[in-house]
Amino acid sequence: MSEVTNTLHGGATHRRWNPAELAARCTAAFHAWWARRHGSAPPAHDTGGAPPPSAMTVDSELWRMRTTVKDEPGALAALCTALAERRVDILTLQTHPLGEDTVDEFLLRAPAGTDLATAVSVAGGTATWIERADAHDLVDTPTRVLALAARTAQDAAELPLALRQLLGRCTIRSQPAAPAEGPGAPGTVPVEGFLEDTVIRLRAPEGGVITVERPYLPFTPTEFARARALVELDARLGPRFPRGRDVLTLPEGSDISVRRADTGDLAAARAMHERCSTRTLRMRYHGPVGDADRYLNHLLSPRFGRTLAVQTASGRIVGLGHLLWDGDETEVALLVEDDWQRRGIGGALLARLVSMAAEAGCAHVYAVTQASNTGMVAAMRGLGLPLDYQIEEGTLVITARLDAVTARRAPEQREHGERIGRS
Repeated sequence: MSEVTNTLHGGATHRRWNPAELAARCTAAFHAWWARRHGSAPPAHDTGGAPPPSAMTVDSELWRMRTTVKDEPGALAALCTALAERRVDILTLQTHPLGEDTVDEFLLRAPAGTDLATAVSVAGGTATWIERADAHDLVDTPTRVLALAARTAQDAAELPLALRQLLGRCTIRSQPAAPAEGPGAPGTVPVEGFLEDTVIRLRAPEGGVITVERPYLPFTPTEFARARALVELDARLGPRFPRGRDVLTLPEGSDISVRRADTGDLAAARAMHERCSTRTLRMRYHGPVGDADRYLNHLLSPRFGRTLAVQTASGRIVGLGHLLWDGDETEVALLVEDDWQRRGIGGALLARLVSMAAEAGCAHVYAVTQASNTGMVAAMRGLGLPLDYQIEEGTLVITARLDAVTARRAPEQREHGERIGRS
């Protein structure tokens, strides 16, 4: 094979190539042409071709996951590699050392349908727990803990809610101080608290016991230390609650005020009991009327919930509304003095309590009353929320779902932005 070339002084001449040299030159020419054609070309999926896997839009889901791995080099790396191979994005990671093991807690964004449990198990994770997360979990842990501490500092009633949000899904119960001796005495809980598997017990600031329990996941020493620090902060700050006051205009045009109440209002609340009829007290407490005063100290304590008081210009309390933390549920209860009933006070109190419950993250509230208590039934219906009714032997339990409350303005918010529920 030959190639025709031009020489400097003469005409065309012929040069002969051997087959190997010709093949090399053809290969080089092809690579040069390919580079010029595709060196600055857009990706194939921008010109109608199929997109690469990384460019595909995939529905993703947020998950919270906790798993236990050996506390040894490479254990966490193997876990992260297994997640990365399934295109799982690790948004946050916390580690809880346990001696020979470590509990790793993740917030993950995973493609829909990803089998996280299998991936973690193959990578060496054990005792794995997984649940759906939402956008609220995207706040990093130090920021979330500081926000909970700030809420607790403003209002003693926030402590049970802050503990629940700090530790996740759990049940929190407060027990009042028992006699100095006996199995229920505070001395049975050490000053530094008590941790056993899924149960935390801490000394309450007022001398009782706070019990935190979750049946599905053991608490770690790190979680125990955080809970104890929050309770210690509450104890150092002492009794406190927001001093906001709201003005409620009644249908006839007169004004009364609504404010937070606590055990300092015990005498005024007992005086209101004395002015209430037997029927009103029986409707409220569902038991012997003579026992009504015994409940007030518990009801007014910020440790067990929040109380709103309706007060006249002279300072007399004529109505009480209670929002009570009942384990992992929330109860609402109302008492309005006879002479002040049928004026819209009960409905206004209930709307404020429900809004406070929604702010606290409660999914629903329930009221226990009697089927003949038409005033309470009307107040619950006036909320405009989905209701569930259960009745047994004359006792009526009405449950309201609060998912529709969070989008609207809290009714207890004053014109100047001060809220009774929280400063």
